[in-house]
Amino acid sequence: MATSSSDEGAAADSSWVEKYLEHVRVERRLAPRTLELYSTHLADLARRAGEAGLDLLQVQPAHVRRWMAQMHGAGREPRGIALVLSCWRSFYRWLGHQLAVPANPVQDVHAPKAGRPLPKALSVDDAVRLAELKNADADPWTESRDRAVVELLYSCGLRVSELVGLDAQPGKDARGWLDLDGAEAHVMGKGSKRRSVPVGRQALAAVRAWLEVRDSCAALPAARLRDPASSAALFIGARGTRMTPQAIWALLRRRSHAAGLAAPVHPHMLRHSFASHVLQSSGDLRAVQELLGHANIGTTQVYTRLDFQHLARAYDAAHPRAHLRGDAPASPAPDKNKS
Repeated sequence: MATSSSDEGAAADSSWVEKYLEHVRVERRLAPRTLELYSTHLADLARRAGEAGLDLLQVQPAHVRRWMAQMHGAGREPRGIALVLSCWRSFYRWLGHQLAVPANPVQDVHAPKAGRPLPKALSVDDAVRLAELKNADADPWTESRDRAVVELLYSCGLRVSELVGLDAQPGKDARGWLDLDGAEAHVMGKGSKRRSVPVGRQALAAVRAWLEVRDSCAALPAARLRDPASSAALFIGARGTRMTPQAIWALLRRRSHAAGLAAPVHPHMLRHSFASHVLQSSGDLRAVQELLGHANIGTTQVYTRLDFQHLARAYDAAHPRAHLRGDAPASPAPDKNKS
């Protein structure tokens, strides 16, 4: 009889999970990858409950805290635990709406705090080396476009979505565009918020050089007939269609390898480099916030930690009392002629 009861509980749990997954697929329209993760996290929840001799409807906060501690002890990162708890919390919130549980057992359970990682930024020398690279292996059309992409990302600190959304000319349907005469990029950032960012001299020159050859690719005319809207895009592929974020990632990987950099560069690394280098030079955190389009200055403050690392290295290299291992340069001998 116990086995039968256990089987019935497992079947009931499975039914609730299936109904919830159908709900988030239809009502919340979650992406397939997110649905897959939800299914995995809920299967793990059902397994843990079963091992504790519980149905999903019997889970209490103490059980959730114990399982969270087990995940943490097994080496799972706090961010990963937070995502699991978020899925479980959403599931029990839905069960509450179905009047299946009296309270949400995950509501007041929070993942361990994670140290905020520093953003990865290039050194000034590496950023300049990447921007000034002349790749002899690339055809002139591709080389001109790729150089303009790198210069614009590093000059303006754009997100990759903002970059690929740029049009060559302003228009009523444009998400963003460049004003070359005014030396400004007008972009649409997160939350559909628009902002204007100055464009540096080198980036302006690179974009102008790209625009001179942009329409010269032999494959473009036929592609434009198939997709006339692509003709507005500032950055296009060889088939004439607007470049995708994935294409920009691949472009930067190729270019960073050709430049001999130690690690592959991705678009957000150039955004981090822009912010870090501007802050190092100006010390104006509020200006960096505006340039990046951050709604909260707390998001921007992470770059002050990068700036402090830069200052600490300069201190270690220059200050006589910073050498702790007896490797300080010898002090000059006293001048015996001085009294």
